[in-house]
Amino acid sequence: MSEPFIKPFTKAEMDAMRATTRDEEGLKRRFWDKLRRVAGRIPFAEDLVAAFYCATDPKTPSRVKLILLGAIAYFVLPLDAVSDLLPLLGFADDAAVLAAAISQVASSITEEHRAMAREALGEAVSKAG
Repeated sequence: MSEPFIKPFTKAEMDAMRATTRDEEGLKRRFWDKLRRVAGRIPFAEDLVAAFYCATDPKTPSRVKLILLGAIAYFVLPLDAVSDLLPLLGFADDAAVLAAAISQVASSITEEHRAMAREALGEAVSKAG
């Protein structure tokens, strides 16, 4: 079975992700700020937040954390293959990157991570509204 084609990141995207993931507190802050702004417009919000909780869980293996933090960094970065301001298409690239990351580490995202995500999304949406 062949692997599906996934567009490689540009050098600028890779440099930005490295810088973003080195500053974990900054990444967390930017993640929650952006999520509050867009949570109601993205259908993959629960998966994204569950991935965040998995990536920040001390029990999660380093390899899994790295994969998920890369996808989360792509979500928060202002550099995007498709601008988040475009209706319908704006978050398509973010969803694709997240889906690719989750497909690699799905067994590490627990029901506990998902429950925390549902709770956090309820709070984020109520604060944004």
